[in-house]
Amino acid sequence: METIDEKKIIRKMTWSIVPLLFAGWFINYLDRANIGFAALQMNQELGMGPELFGFAAGIFYLGYILFEVPSNLMMHRFGARKWLARIMFTWGLVAVGIAFAQTPNQLIAGRILLGVVEAGFFPSVLYYLASWFPAKHLGKAIGQVYCANIIALVIGFPISGLIMSMAHEVGGFSGWRWMMVIEGAPAVVLGVIAFFHIVDKPADAKWLTEREWNWLVKTLEAEHASAEKIGTSSFKKALVTPMVWFLGVMYFSMGVGFFGISTWLPQVIKQMSSMSIIQIGFVGAIPFLLGAIAMILNAKHSDRHNERRWHLAVPLGIGALSLAASGLTSSTPLVSFIFICIAAAGIIGSFSVFWTLPPTFLSGAGAAGGMALINAISGLAGFFAPWLVGVVRGHTPDFTMTLYVLAFAVVMAALLGAFLPYPDPVRKSVIKDVGLET
Repeated sequence: METIDEKKIIRKMTWSIVPLLFAGWFINYLDRANIGFAALQMNQELGMGPELFGFAAGIFYLGYILFEVPSNLMMHRFGARKWLARIMFTWGLVAVGIAFAQTPNQLIAGRILLGVVEAGFFPSVLYYLASWFPAKHLGKAIGQVYCANIIALVIGFPISGLIMSMAHEVGGFSGWRWMMVIEGAPAVVLGVIAFFHIVDKPADAKWLTEREWNWLVKTLEAEHASAEKIGTSSFKKALVTPMVWFLGVMYFSMGVGFFGISTWLPQVIKQMSSMSIIQIGFVGAIPFLLGAIAMILNAKHSDRHNERRWHLAVPLGIGALSLAASGLTSSTPLVSFIFICIAAAGIIGSFSVFWTLPPTFLSGAGAAGGMALINAISGLAGFFAPWLVGVVRGHTPDFTMTLYVLAFAVVMAALLGAFLPYPDPVRKSVIKDVGLET
């Protein structure tokens, strides 16, 4: 009897599913994060100080958090094809519209609306991947998609710098406005492509043979049944499962470190040096390039050894120590920047491993709701971190104290990663103690 070539099936799935999701997540993060680079021109033009900028950057997550869980439930109801296409199309329109903001209040309103229409995109992508990829291949698949947001920063910083410098005052439009238009429009196109390309479930995949489809469905059904036995497939029960909330707090702490770095890095580099906008773009890409590499390698190593806990806690510990070291060496810009690079590699390197945890005790609607809730809780970091940095900067001329605060948050994430009793190959006996049994 002919044996199933598992690697061939996973390779088919990867090439059919990952590229479009990668492109979507790339543009998604570029459109929400480019405000950090726009600030180099926008703050002066709109008359915004550090605190108001931090508020405008973070307020995106207000709409994002409020509509995160409902959006993910709509995806579960209407299917990935329709819902992901809708999200991409509408956020592209709003992202372009922000370019026409004339006052801080208009900018803030645009950022809130962007959060509303983007809500649910990433947890929907995660749920979709978990619906296709068996557990031992899921970490790599998530890493391949998730690194798109890091590459968006790697490529986006230089591209944003070039657009803002070369297009400034073209047609009477400021460089940062052109950047918003050029980087937002691709999402509209991707929305149309997604509507015709995405396949909702394995049963509809014409690029799998019947034997391949049978193997995949049976494998996924067995894993989902196991996850339901350990945890739940119920949406309501997922929302009151303690481990979901614990993971949300952990991801929030990780997010404080990440958003604190990504939103303010261009201004940190500007304060440390006399670089041009274009130079800041290329230098600012370095930490995120290292982070993308660390994410892929860490996820691959974690999948190979079927180990999650220390592939999560150790990189976060490195990230926390490096942020603190960057603060201690802030008087020496080059050394301080090197530590920021190491911190970014540690924090970002842990993300894809983190998202392999929820599917181990959630399935079906429970997975959709639980992942959305975790991401919604972490979304608070997207608001809190930029705002916090803005407040601290309003009272001190440098970023030293801010780096210590960010380091403390990442320490908390590392401790939670090390000691939370989530299901893994090492500690399955304590599941009942944290409310994962139904």
